[in-house]
Amino acid sequence: EDAIAASEDAELRVFTVPRVASDAPLANISGEWKPSNPASAGGFSAVAYFFGRDLRRALKVPVGLIDSSVGGTPAEAWTSRGTLESDPELKKILAKHAAKVEAYDPTKADAQYQRALEKQDGKAASRKPKKAGNPARANSRPCGLYNAMIAPLQQYALAGVIWYQGEANSGRAAEYQILFPALIRNWRTAWGQGEFPFLFVQIAPNDRMSPEIREAQLLTSKKVPATAMVVTADVGAANDIHPKKKEPVGARLALAARAIAYQEKIEYSGPVIEKMNVRDNRAVLDFTHTGGGLDAQGGPLRGFTISSDGENFVPANAEIKGEQVEVTAPSVKEPMAVRYGWESVPDVNLFNKAGLPASPFRISVK
Repeated sequence: EDAIAASEDAELRVFTVPRVASDAPLANISGEWKPSNPASAGGFSAVAYFFGRDLRRALKVPVGLIDSSVGGTPAEAWTSRGTLESDPELKKILAKHAAKVEAYDPTKADAQYQRALEKQDGKAASRKPKKAGNPARANSRPCGLYNAMIAPLQQYALAGVIWYQGEANSGRAAEYQILFPALIRNWRTAWGQGEFPFLFVQIAPNDRMSPEIREAQLLTSKKVPATAMVVTADVGAANDIHPKKKEPVGARLALAARAIAYQEKIEYSGPVIEKMNVRDNRAVLDFTHTGGGLDAQGGPLRGFTISSDGENFVPANAEIKGEQVEVTAPSVKEPMAVRYGWESVPDVNLFNKAGLPASPFRISVK
């Protein structure tokens, strides 16, 4: 409420794209630019607002934010058909969707819904049963949101993109390692502005999210140029896929934009795992983005496990030694692999001196 009350800024403008999907690319969208104020900012993306607010303060230039987003949607919905068709693995997404459309029977869907209602009748339930909709009309269908909510924006020049998505692809992390970089290439090609900055948020701790989806995002940040990943390991909520702490997420995205889009010489990332070596019975980990040094916030390092075979992991002791972390366990004499925060809801506390958290990871000796 305090942030909304203080949101008046005529040189911060916001535009919300109507939430609609289409089977063919659209040329136009409706809507209007509005100056930031309590009326417009209150209903706008909180992460995007805090990002834009911090950029305004740092750069002292006008900033425009376009919010094109639909909750609970997978990355393929935001990707062009040509991109999905061009890769054998991604083409399978289209085939699976076509099979769902073919199998959909509205009569059966109605009957299943009625049975679910009858089963719930008289019982306390937190959520009403949901009737299965026609997959051919779903917002989440492949390419649908790209066609309606991204293609029309390509008439605009952009300074860059901030992206917060991945929950709907959790459980398909191997596929996401291909899909997410393909989406980034797709958008950059469509705009024709070269490799504009693409800054994204790693999925926050949540009991429904897999560590593998965070790894897919980490790998994308390492492999795709002009990208950066904001880590949220310290601001998640185990039982809420939309954690309430939006301001630090926007602030960290703004740091990344200042560094990558505007070439400021600032630290914008938490520690990123680079390599692992073994000395005696110790796994020695090296990181990039140490930001003036590594830091264990709130006591000894937490969240590390270690293994001698890469399969069976035990809790480990971890200590910061200069720019490295040394990991050991009494039962592991010859370390082969280390994991950090490798859980749905990790309890971790490795930061750098810039106050930014390290990404969860897994690594082994080569």
